[in-house]
Amino acid sequence: MLESYSRAWIEIDPDAIAHNLEETQKLIGSTKIMAIVKANAYGHGDITVAKACQAWGIDFFGVSSVDEALRLRQAGLQENILILGYTPEEHWHYLHEQNITQSLCSYAYACKLNDYAKAHDVIIHAHCKVDTGMNRTGILYQPQEKHFEDIVRAYQLDHVQVDGIFSHFPVSDDLGIDASTFTKQQIGLFNEVLDRLKDNGIDPGLTHLQNSYGILNYQDLGYDYCRPGLLPLGLTSDDQIPIATQPDFIPILSLYANVSVVKWIQPGMSVSYGRHFIAQKPTKVATMSIGYADGLPRLISNQGVEVLVHGKRCPLIGNICMDQCMIDVTQVDNVQEGDIVCLIGHQGKEQVTMDAITRSAHTINNELASTLGARVPRLKKR
Repeated sequence: MLESYSRAWIEIDPDAIAHNLEETQKLIGSTKIMAIVKANAYGHGDITVAKACQAWGIDFFGVSSVDEALRLRQAGLQENILILGYTPEEHWHYLHEQNITQSLCSYAYACKLNDYAKAHDVIIHAHCKVDTGMNRTGILYQPQEKHFEDIVRAYQLDHVQVDGIFSHFPVSDDLGIDASTFTKQQIGLFNEVLDRLKDNGIDPGLTHLQNSYGILNYQDLGYDYCRPGLLPLGLTSDDQIPIATQPDFIPILSLYANVSVVKWIQPGMSVSYGRHFIAQKPTKVATMSIGYADGLPRLISNQGVEVLVHGKRCPLIGNICMDQCMIDVTQVDNVQEGDIVCLIGHQGKEQVTMDAITRSAHTINNELASTLGARVPRLKKR
């Protein structure tokens, strides 16, 4: 991939990460931050984000897979790394070779991991995942079924050293009565597990429960760590979702593309595949060098999404193509080949947000940011 501030590119402001971490820390008191940098730090660049977090003082990182953990190690990060997802047996050797902590997605998985570690005479570090309501991974501990004995047995394994315990919120982003009741029930269940472990003479180790919205809506719960993924990036899933706090986050990502062609079309002429835009009057059309292969969702075609050209708002028109898309620049003077179009970020006095694109695509910022194309270089903010 050629790294250039041209065609289509992302600019990352690593200095804003420190500000966002400070804002997060204000919400959680003495709880430490485990920075979640999975999925290439939600498309923002895992190494860039991790190193900025490291410089701020982050000492624990969360990833989804062993290859993501190895990327951090190869980049020189020696801090603690927790794999939140599943690691296949063929890759277990990396866990002890690279000092990577594995989450225990079930008791059966923990036993297999222990058998491997025993056969190779090594100790593998782990955090026990407790399923308090997500019903995805972890040892069940819910009102209908509590497998506390399996949690205890996981701590008693002789070649898997359980250094911590955690769970996960599915609806902490919802302040409605049903969702908040469910989340508070999860907190109660997690605390019950911690108390029962202590009553059995077992030190639970490091505790962590809150994801980004768990931090925004439930703040300081007194655990050792919290696990924000979006917050250090200056994002929430959607800025129209109500939250219980008012942090001052700065989005670290901006998205740009170049104008490649400018032309006038006349009434009755159409734009792009499907002919879903037909000019009703003389219209100046600019083609941008970015498309759905770069991560711009095709679903936002003809939805009124606006971008910035010379600091002025211009609507996308016609269907987004794989590598290109078109905008109406009739109201903007002197648009020409090579001009910079801002799709996410600031230009002049105007701002266009990721949230606007996300809502038009009927998804969340988590998905949009994570699917921004690998061929789009992530470059430092100029």
